[in-house]
Amino acid sequence: MLKQGYDHTTMSKDIAIHWFRQDLRLSDNPALTQASKHHTVMPVYILDDDNAGTYMMGAASRWWLHHSLKSLRVSLNGQLSLYAGDPLTILSSLVERYSIKAIYWNRCYEPWRIKRDKHIKQRLSTGNTTVKSYNGSLLWEPWDITKSDGSPYKVFTPFYRKGCLTSDEPRLPLAIPIHSSWHSDKDALALENLNLLPAIRWDKKLKSHWEIGEQGAQSCLRQFIKTGLDHYKDGRNLPAKPYISKISPHLHFGEVSPNELWHTVRTIADDKNTDHFCSELGWREFSYSLLYHNPELPKSNLQPRFDQFPWIANKSALTAWQTGLTGIPMVDAGMRELWQTGYMHNRMRMIVGSFLVKNLLLHWHHGERWFWDTLLDADLANNSASWQWIAGCGADAAPFFRIFNPVIQGKKFDPEGHYVRHFVPELSALPDKYLFTPWEAPEHILNKAEVKLGETYPKPIVDLKASRNEALQAFQLLRNL
Repeated sequence: MLKQGYDHTTMSKDIAIHWFRQDLRLSDNPALTQASKHHTVMPVYILDDDNAGTYMMGAASRWWLHHSLKSLRVSLNGQLSLYAGDPLTILSSLVERYSIKAIYWNRCYEPWRIKRDKHIKQRLSTGNTTVKSYNGSLLWEPWDITKSDGSPYKVFTPFYRKGCLTSDEPRLPLAIPIHSSWHSDKDALALENLNLLPAIRWDKKLKSHWEIGEQGAQSCLRQFIKTGLDHYKDGRNLPAKPYISKISPHLHFGEVSPNELWHTVRTIADDKNTDHFCSELGWREFSYSLLYHNPELPKSNLQPRFDQFPWIANKSALTAWQTGLTGIPMVDAGMRELWQTGYMHNRMRMIVGSFLVKNLLLHWHHGERWFWDTLLDADLANNSASWQWIAGCGADAAPFFRIFNPVIQGKKFDPEGHYVRHFVPELSALPDKYLFTPWEAPEHILNKAEVKLGETYPKPIVDLKASRNEALQAFQLLRNL
């Protein structure tokens, strides 16, 4: 582990900065490992809202970040320097004040961060300061997985099978580095001064669902191996079952590395469940590849013809979707899970996404923005690529005419109704026959279950069959343009 204490004279001769970003961990941290070869390491974190612009972290992500930084600071025995502002200005000041010999960081792949980091590297790689970056967030670099002609893949299966799996195997995880001393800046901010927590403390409901930080990530991984991995391939579609990892927030903030996940599960078993889990890590890689090669992915349709799609504006429908009051139980259950826990089961993400863009005909940007603000695992690459996938306008997208029926999905993947009854308790007394279609229940059944449509639970805001036909008609018009 890291050891406290330093000699001022020695420190001034050989001190390196490790700039924590989306790598809030000590284990398997390539940049921290390199920094630890110096006599003294100054670990820093810089909250950069200005350069982020419209992609400043959402409220849920900021809440997680607060607690993740708190955990990391404990791991460093309090020696974590926190700042808010422009990283170039802050790092330049540290270089000058402490005669910094080197700055190390692990790469981020959002377009705004790539642009910013290139500029920082150019400005600070002068004189006696070394500036280097490493891959601590992906299994493969986006620029390394390309077709034989050098062009990027646009379909997942060949990307993963021909690109990733035929490339070098992901590197083995690194141990926690050992070095002689580390140091913090007396002028750094207190964690509370980053103002990451919400003014209205809605976050209290989230606390019971998560153990945040590197140790929490390890606990989450152990629990998944214990209860989920053996059932993963098929069981991951069942939202009421404990067969998913729920490790995505930890992975996004870098509390665990994808390399550790990859190699850990492969040492446990070599079967269809392990292969499928690793392929889901492959989907994450694919999303990052799409974002790297298409910097406008968060805003622009990858298929330009969708620029002419006749999306509608319906504020009341959007609000009903956001608050889980659409009158469609499976959709409402998913949206309430998100609001109550900061997370949503992957099957549910597809169901609620399809309903938004194909039944309500609301632009996928509305969903992308809502998820960005409310998901604890909000990730620019995954969020943008996934919304374009469900809307049918992205790479390797689900065809627009593939419209998820939330009633059929509920009966298939929540057959006993445990998931819906948990998150939509006002319907819990309905028999299974009508749980996913309360509007079809006879009056005496509703009365017995104490359900009054339009009062205790909303009537459907849209007819599923009619709205599906409208979506298909709109898509046909688009194809004819």
